[in-house]
Amino acid sequence: MSTQLDPLSLSADLLYTVKTEGDADPLRERLATLERSHLDRALTGRKGKLAFWLNCYNAYAQLLLEEEADDDLFDGGLLDEWKFFARDQIPISGVWLSLNDIEHGMLRSSKLPWGMGYLPRLFPSSFERQFRLETCDPRIHFAVSHGADHCPPIAVYSPRDVDEELDIAIEWFLEENVSYDSGEAKATIPRLFRQYRGDFGGTSGIVTFLREYNAVPAETTPSLEYERIDWSADLDVDLDGDDVRR
Repeated sequence: MSTQLDPLSLSADLLYTVKTEGDADPLRERLATLERSHLDRALTGRKGKLAFWLNCYNAYAQLLLEEEADDDLFDGGLLDEWKFFARDQIPISGVWLSLNDIEHGMLRSSKLPWGMGYLPRLFPSSFERQFRLETCDPRIHFAVSHGADHCPPIAVYSPRDVDEELDIAIEWFLEENVSYDSGEAKATIPRLFRQYRGDFGGTSGIVTFLREYNAVPAETTPSLEYERIDWSADLDVDLDGDDVRR
């Protein structure tokens, strides 16, 4: 494990440590106490921000779920789930963030978690404005453990290779979760495409995305049908890639 204080290395080391069930506390402390100027120097480009926040989100999602696993976390239903993801529990560079802050603020460039991807967060913090991605990259929906019923294995992302690593995760996910009926020219797709339709550029953007990753034939313009969700499953986050619900 790296002993450097570089924020990009720390985020990768943290997620790797969580995946391997090591002692994450020293790395959490280093991330919490990073000087803002140090973080600013590290997160200067799109790839660095993308890898850093993906690693931080996935590491802390697992850590926080494990820490509260014995507290009947979601017995109160949707309200308890919302509180868990909206509560400030993640200290980074002297600022307390929530899982929602990272996913929807940093990774989705200050968008609300509802509104199908069309509504902005109206009052992002100065920290969020400084360190968020400049534009929303819809590929993040296939990399964070945010509620799809079949998620790809959670990887440790590197700034150098983050685009290629995301493409691998997407190809796996679409192959497992998209079906195409050539007779009816219809694609059945996960509901996350509907939930974040604006992130993909609307219906036409979704079709373009499916073509790009060979989920539907390149020459087709299929109709889209969203699969039904089985909400009866218990919440379970598995860093080896088993089902995840939120």
